Amino acid sequence: MIRGFKAFDGNMNNRYGKHFKEGEKYGVLGPARYGTQGNGYHFCQRLEDTLRYVDGMDDIQIAEVVGFGDVVESFDNYYGYYDMYVASNIKILKILSREEIICRGLNMPEYRSERFVKGYRLTDDEIDLFKSKFKSHSNVIKAIAYYQEGD
Repeated sequence: MIRGFKAFDGNMNNRYGKHFKEGEKYGVLGPARYGTQGNGYHFCQRLEDTLRYVDGMDDIQIAEVVGFGDVVESFDNYYGYYDMYVASNIKILKILSREEIICRGLNMPEYRSERFVKGYRLTDDEIDLFKSKFKSHSNVIKAIAYYQEGD
């Protein structure tokens, strides 16, 4: 079993239109295979990496999940995405509140927070929190200026 995160649209649908519910388990037949033609349920060990698969500038939901059964790990060296998984079975443990997502984003190392602010729409107050926390980290400040403020 591997714990991680999975992102959905604002209605808890994945990118293929399947609806998910908190507390429910889901499974597929056959071995897990990674990719768009794969088999199983994709998820990431790091919250910010889920933003690769949904547009975090839109209304989204992020859930804590656990993958089990047949689990396959994948990575993308070119873009620096690691600890991505597909599992034959998944359980949606908890849908994170916006406050929980922001708190996690604020408590990531700099390079992960940079990726987070590039992919998750922040409010003006949240932008101020990130600017204050990462004021000495130019990469995060530049990412906020470009992706959040349009500068």
